Amino acid sequence: MQHRNPIPTVDIIIEISKGIILIKRKNPPFGWAIPGGFIDYGESAEQAAKREAKEETGLDIEDLKQFHTYSASDRDPRHHTISVVFNARANGIPKPDDDAADIGIFTKDNLPEQIAFDHSKILEDYFNKKY
Repeated sequence: MQHRNPIPTVDIIIEISKGIILIKRKNPPFGWAIPGGFIDYGESAEQAAKREAKEETGLDIEDLKQFHTYSASDRDPRHHTISVVFNARANGIPKPDDDAADIGIFTKDNLPEQIAFDHSKILEDYFNKKY
């Protein structure tokens, strides 16, 4: 019997300038997304969050706190992932990098229409908790 396990990932809700950062994905699945990615072997979720935030936004994050874990088997159309979602703060000017085609700062009231993965649900949970 062959065992298959979900793939561990992180997503980071980065608070900046009275909004949050979303990236527009270069690769499928397309749409806007919370910065994040796969946890590398030997890396903690916290280390992965800092690395992914830097790779995708060019920013160093601070005040990293775990928000929630999302694990629905259909949350990523490519494969089953489990994401540890963090929130953090950053200062500076975000720049799209790595697999980000574009970057933007959004609020609860001006989120883009096309949001990838289950990130609409994550953002809904985040904004409901924050306000």
